[in-house]
Amino acid sequence: MKILLTGASGFLGYRTLEKLILLPDVLEIIATARTLLDYRTIKHQKVTYKIGDLENDDFVNKITTGVDIIINTASLSSPWGKRQDFVIANLKTQENLIRAAKKNQISRFIYISSPSIYYTGKSRMNVKEDDKLPQKFVNEYARTKYEAEILLKNSGIPYVSLRPRALIGRGDSIIMPRLIKAFDQGRLKIIGDGKNLVDLTSVSNVADAIILSIFSNSNSINQAYNITNGEPVNLWDNIDFVLNELNKKLIKKKIPFFIVDSIAAIMELKSIVTNQKEPTLTRYGVGTLAKSFTLDISKANLFLNYHPKMNTRDGILEFINWYRMHEKN
Repeated sequence: MKILLTGASGFLGYRTLEKLILLPDVLEIIATARTLLDYRTIKHQKVTYKIGDLENDDFVNKITTGVDIIINTASLSSPWGKRQDFVIANLKTQENLIRAAKKNQISRFIYISSPSIYYTGKSRMNVKEDDKLPQKFVNEYARTKYEAEILLKNSGIPYVSLRPRALIGRGDSIIMPRLIKAFDQGRLKIIGDGKNLVDLTSVSNVADAIILSIFSNSNSINQAYNITNGEPVNLWDNIDFVLNELNKKLIKKKIPFFIVDSIAAIMELKSIVTNQKEPTLTRYGVGTLAKSFTLDISKANLFLNYHPKMNTRDGILEFINWYRMHEKN
């Protein structure tokens, strides 16, 4: 089996590649990225890196030749930005991959989508894949991730779309590092009552879900699946745990949600009418820190035989141990 893995130098892509090389059925992996990072590069006889841009038709056609499975983990992920940038990064690349997949008769396409498509600004618990979506997506990232799902759904290619929630673990350069940076800059405060429950998902479990999607039976295809650890946790208790493990003490002062949300709305408006740069606070970012948000994973349990192996605390400890070493280097 020959696999194309996009976004191979990203957090999820790299952790998936680590597991793919261990599979006897996988004989060759084309790993693509725009740039390579030393700490996210694997030297292995099965792996061939191809550096290029998925927006380029010729590049995409070349890297898909002879491929059996496409795993697309690449995307522009940000709570803020111009629609055109997200269209190019998340839709144009998906269109190119789908076109090449048809030409090269790809047997299965695994797409990493996002549960941000469910976000309404309010607390939501046990959200299912077929629950009603908001009338307006929270940002262009969520909109284009859903539009990319629809492109794949309508393509006629056998597919699996995964919607993993809030990845944590070794190599995380997004969620926990941003919170740590905000703390170090004196900007991290508890928003709301601090009792909000969320799903945090060990990246190792998401990589497992991708592998299950490769080998799952015909009943599992042409579906979207929520992926989490299956154990909602108190967000601020876990942020506090991370900070304490790093010898930092979380400020316990709480700020009402409506105040921070109002400030974020003003910052967003100012950005829109001035330089378009991402504001320090976005309403989506504030909401993710203040509102409860959990997903139902029973569909993945049933059709993918997905059962999380790494719990949330172990995923956090994996991140902490890595971060300590990474911080020193």
